[in-house]
Amino acid sequence: MRANYKMQRLFVPDDLASEAEIEASAQQSHYLMHVLRLAEGAELLLFNGRDGEWSAAVASKSKRTVRLKVLGRQRPQPAPSDLVYCFAPLKQGRLDYLVQKAVEMGAGTLQPVVTQHTQVARPSMERLGANIVEAAEQCGILAVPRLCEAEKLDKLLAGWDPERRLVFCDEDAATNNPLPALQNLRDEKLALLVGPEGGFSEDERRMLRALPFVTAIPLGPRILRADTAAVAALALIQATIGDW
Repeated sequence: MRANYKMQRLFVPDDLASEAEIEASAQQSHYLMHVLRLAEGAELLLFNGRDGEWSAAVASKSKRTVRLKVLGRQRPQPAPSDLVYCFAPLKQGRLDYLVQKAVEMGAGTLQPVVTQHTQVARPSMERLGANIVEAAEQCGILAVPRLCEAEKLDKLLAGWDPERRLVFCDEDAATNNPLPALQNLRDEKLALLVGPEGGFSEDERRMLRALPFVTAIPLGPRILRADTAAVAALALIQATIGDW
């Protein structure tokens, strides 16, 4: 069932069930009262990443708080995406964009990776989480992606599940066509790795290419910015062997 894009959607941590009443956060209450100016009885949609999507109504308003009454379930909870997206954190504005687009494109787990050329070694997990939720709210996503703590590339690879194929975007690949390599990966558990603005170092590229669970793909003849490369690679995977 497709999302209802005409109604406001809010992510809440509370359990959702018919007739339950929940209190919106201070930020959400401000948004509902002073931006949307919702009156008592106005309806919206709630989701928590566990119980599906539910309709709710504004039950009461105080000076700073909005209470919501849960009405009925509109959509069941889908299974989470199995696609793992590994990325080198970028500077803030472009990192916000990258994370939001990864959520929209169907990533199920977001894994920040620190490489030799990574510009931001310790991204704000709170900001990343807020971007994930915002993208899920805006795009009708119910299975909110999981966010992992940042890890150095060598440590991530050392603990990697060899049953999960890791596709990495290699700007020095011998061909410009990624489709043959991706089409050979049907029915495999997948992860995607996109490097930083400066690309992978030679040592990192050699390390990746030496691993049996890694597949290198090109992204065409043009040089792409890291955030553009992320969207392009996710689109390729979803269109070739994903859920499109």
